[in-house]
Amino acid sequence: MKFYSTNNPSLKVSLRQAVTEGLAPDNGLYMPERIPVLSKDFLDKLNQKTFHEIAFEVAEKFTDEDIPAAELKRIIQHTIQFDAPVVPIERDVYALELFHGPTLAFKDFGARFMSQLLGFFANQQDKEIVILVATSGDTGSAVANGFLDVPGTKVVVLYPSGKVSEIQEKQFTTLGHNITALEINGNFDDCQRLVKQAFLDRKLTSRIFLTSANSINIARLIPQSFYYFYAYSRLTAGSRPVIFSVPSGNFGNLTGGLIAKRMGLPIYKFIASTNINDVFPQYLASRRFTPRTSLQTISNAMDVGNPSNFARILDLFNGDFDTIAREIMGYAFSDEETKSAMRDIYSRFQYVMDPHGAVAYLGLKKFMKENDVNGIGVFVETAHPAKFKEVVDRTLKTEITIPPKLEKFLGREKTTIPLSADYEEFSAILSRNF
Repeated sequence: MKFYSTNNPSLKVSLRQAVTEGLAPDNGLYMPERIPVLSKDFLDKLNQKTFHEIAFEVAEKFTDEDIPAAELKRIIQHTIQFDAPVVPIERDVYALELFHGPTLAFKDFGARFMSQLLGFFANQQDKEIVILVATSGDTGSAVANGFLDVPGTKVVVLYPSGKVSEIQEKQFTTLGHNITALEINGNFDDCQRLVKQAFLDRKLTSRIFLTSANSINIARLIPQSFYYFYAYSRLTAGSRPVIFSVPSGNFGNLTGGLIAKRMGLPIYKFIASTNINDVFPQYLASRRFTPRTSLQTISNAMDVGNPSNFARILDLFNGDFDTIAREIMGYAFSDEETKSAMRDIYSRFQYVMDPHGAVAYLGLKKFMKENDVNGIGVFVETAHPAKFKEVVDRTLKTEITIPPKLEKFLGREKTTIPLSADYEEFSAILSRNF
């Protein structure tokens, strides 16, 4: 399998090059040269297979020429050491809980898979790999913990100062070892811009082997399709349509779902649910993609004003707006609507949603209300509510328990390097330290 740049389909590279480069040299995102379709027999027997078996079958279609089967099985075993349960909430509505990994966020799947893949490639060369990752919250913690002490790698996390929760911040600023945290005086889009500029800086990349661990990296994207197959296999849908509502910021999670559908998973519709950073819903309403500065909300992992994976969505559909609009619905919700949904579900079902899951729930309910579809709806819960404890406690007027996995971070002291959003300052730090 070769991978091409979204900016130049004739630029094709191996999986190893796509993963280790992260971003194509022309600033495009790598995509597989084809989306393999799984056999009908495999899809018909999906409910008889384990999570590991499903993940291996999906991943093998993209990696078979580059990763030996035994090594891929080891990577899958390392990646999936926790469940992704589909929890019934109300009639025909389920929560897909993706927060049972070590950092209690869905990004554990992609980060753990990618860390092992890059570790495998790092062993085949004599130059250390420096991984850059911009985060609005959960990506930083998942990547930092996934790569902690992985030989041949160092991780640099860029995050917007004061715009992530305390628990999220502690998960990637207290680790030390091969993890460095840069506290940027700006927003997430500034962090993402700095990362992209670094990849285009030939003077820097000639001296430092850089790659990215954001969802711009294809190694993060592939495993984000695993849990859509697994969730579908655990539903008793019969012939009824299945709708997935995905809380969306940088759109890697949704793109992983779209790839799963292209591989043959019979998903009826995707809902791109956003907070007031509604660039994609506005695109669906106007046919115009207009990036803008992100605004801070209580669902901070979705505070993205220029989602990188929009380029991949365009690529998947050959830029055909009408097809995109048929496949994906888009809705945006305010903080007040989000908090109202959190209170409603807690009062009726004693189920605690985090703000991101609440946005996804709202999107699902709006779609089901506006469309006469006798279907099964799944909203994606991307993070444990305790990662947003202050907001959740205040909204629900209760005190939720912090799981031990998170509690262990709170007593630690954070160590960061404060920086402006100026690229020259950022590149100087990289040059001096790596």
